[in-house]
Amino acid sequence: MTKRTSAKHKIDRRMGENIWGRPKSPVNKREYGPGQHGQRRKNKLSDFGTQLRAKQKLKGYYGDLTEKQFRKIYGEAERVKGDTGEMLIGLLERRLDAVVYRAKLVATIFAARQFVNHGHVMVNGRRVNIASYRVKEGDVIEVRQKSKQMALILEAIQLTERDVPDYLEVDHSRLIVKFVRTPALGDVPYPVQMEPNLVVEYYAKN
Repeated sequence: MTKRTSAKHKIDRRMGENIWGRPKSPVNKREYGPGQHGQRRKNKLSDFGTQLRAKQKLKGYYGDLTEKQFRKIYGEAERVKGDTGEMLIGLLERRLDAVVYRAKLVATIFAARQFVNHGHVMVNGRRVNIASYRVKEGDVIEVRQKSKQMALILEAIQLTERDVPDYLEVDHSRLIVKFVRTPALGDVPYPVQMEPNLVVEYYAKN
């Protein structure tokens, strides 16, 4: 098991929240953090701590992106005219692995990244194996014909813990997804509260 794969089991407990809304999240049993000091009483977070936590939670939600990856996406959001926090969410939701996850073609964002990297996905008829590939409005994402009978897809479609958001049009019988529009923060079905405004504050000071 890689460090990145094993780390995902600690993200929920580190945040103290079930950030993906999973029934098997360790937070459902133990709300304290991992490690020998996890049960210590938590002190009230400073403004910096609150902002850092918001960044770590959002970064972790999308598959525990590296700081370099996340900072680059934030930089792009900052350069676009408009609300930087909203732009950040829109860019994150346009990642191909995020779209595959949102469409319920796989069970987790980590599985979505691997699914894309292994070449199971096509965008507008062309195979794309880059998880960070940014889809555009109107793009059609489809599972390759050879991959359509994979057990993990069939299992993911049956999941009842989350619904497909309305900015995607999904045909699960043909395993085709259309990216209709770039969502705003209020459109994204996060199981917990995300605060991109605090992420903006964090980067403004650091």
